Amino acid sequence: MPGRARRVAPAARPSGVTGRCARLGWRLVLVVLVLGLLGACSRPDDEILIGSKKFTEGIILGEVLQGLVAEAGLPVRHRRALGGTRIVFNALVNGEIDAYVDYTGTLLHEILPEEGANLGQSPSQSPSQSLEARLAARGIRLAGSLGYQNNYALGMPEARAASLGIARISDLLDHPELRFRFGNEFMDRADGWAGLRSFYGLPQTDVRGLEHELAYRALASGEADLTDLYTTDAEIAHYQLRPLRDDRDWFTQYDAVLLYRADLARRSPDAVVALQRALGLIDAARMTAMNAAVQLEGRSEQQVAGELLRKRLGVETQTHTRSLASRLAQRTLEHVTLVGVSLFAAVLVAIPLGLAAAHRPRLGQLLLATVGIAQTIPALALLVLMIPFFGIGAGPALVALFLYSLLPIVRNTHAGINGIPTAMIESADALGLPPSARLRLVEIPLALPTILAGIKTAAVINVGAATLGALIGAGGYGQPILAGIRLDDLGLILEGALPAAALAVLVQWLFERAEHAALPRGIRGLGRNANG
Repeated sequence: MPGRARRVAPAARPSGVTGRCARLGWRLVLVVLVLGLLGACSRPDDEILIGSKKFTEGIILGEVLQGLVAEAGLPVRHRRALGGTRIVFNALVNGEIDAYVDYTGTLLHEILPEEGANLGQSPSQSPSQSLEARLAARGIRLAGSLGYQNNYALGMPEARAASLGIARISDLLDHPELRFRFGNEFMDRADGWAGLRSFYGLPQTDVRGLEHELAYRALASGEADLTDLYTTDAEIAHYQLRPLRDDRDWFTQYDAVLLYRADLARRSPDAVVALQRALGLIDAARMTAMNAAVQLEGRSEQQVAGELLRKRLGVETQTHTRSLASRLAQRTLEHVTLVGVSLFAAVLVAIPLGLAAAHRPRLGQLLLATVGIAQTIPALALLVLMIPFFGIGAGPALVALFLYSLLPIVRNTHAGINGIPTAMIESADALGLPPSARLRLVEIPLALPTILAGIKTAAVINVGAATLGALIGAGGYGQPILAGIRLDDLGLILEGALPAAALAVLVQWLFERAEHAALPRGIRGLGRNANG
């Protein structure tokens, strides 16, 4: 086809315009992402940031620490449910939070495994001077214990354990048919399932990982026989579970300890004094009761923490009960910001890339393959991969969503340009239009419906993917969804899921309207013919 060959001839390629568009796009996207990251990461210089892991006990303790600092008259914010152990500890090391509560066994065997003691050798292990020294080398201070231990154990429904005569972990050797359902973190930890199985020689093969809270529900519904327990979990009594005796002393002790950044003592010594009031404040029975108040009675972590501080220390805290409308407004703003900033940045980059791919076929194959790679990376893995570069919060989520948005827009831009009939390109050339004018007046208008369809696809994908940002503290509609899963609260799950679905429908409708209005009436018919 001579006409098509003419399109890719050097004189017919608008490579200069494409190159300028690409360079401008990259500069603009850099500005947009930097502004987005700065907005997400900015905080007042004197603000104290408290962190917490993504489970109920951690969040309660985060609220306790926040209440103590607030009572001292200092500006403080609690970054709730930031993720698993490594994410929160790294946030402390990197200065993204100033303090949080962790456990000695976790620090020894998960955070500092190469320096920890041999598992199973010291059942009475507690925080030591050597542990303090290791943390100090990372700029972290171990202030002391909050007064209780939250140890690992294995648990079965009481009736099931009694019928099989199982009271010790060693008794599991005689029952290879049992179904084990462990929390995801326990599955991967050195002091979790992998080490435990080897240490005891357990023969079970039907072993799966899931969210810790869901494992309890699997036991209650008869879909599992055994799970890992945290010994201060309220569900142990609620579901009538039997903790199995660790007869070979595999599990170490996990004292709840306060960690804070060493430079906090210099920046805000009053904050350190306030935080240290938490030491010795809580025993195991009290912690279990507070977990039950949240998990089983439906009270908020803030209310439970405030009651503890009032009864034990006489500290009055302000408990803010936000209305549903207020919560939805905040989550909507967070979610729309994540989607909007990442999508806008992707549009600025992806359209020039799509134009370059359409006019330079060899380069196009490489570009399409490259942006396709990002689409194959699981969303959660991509979020975690971004944390070392952009920290926790909105930063990694913005970058991950930006990368996820590239493929549909690049691919549709490429397809839209290549789908223009050759006769129209030849007509533009016959009229003497230079490459830049042809691109601006003919190609982009005719390809615009296809390009907008790609942007619409990227936007809808982003609305759903942005809910995962809550796993790393980015907020959005994922926050109530995760809280609902943790608390077994369908209302909270719907509080996030329904607005996310409604936003996806709204985005799709808006882009359909934009597609209808994108082309002038005189060109609209040509665009339909070109795509027909």
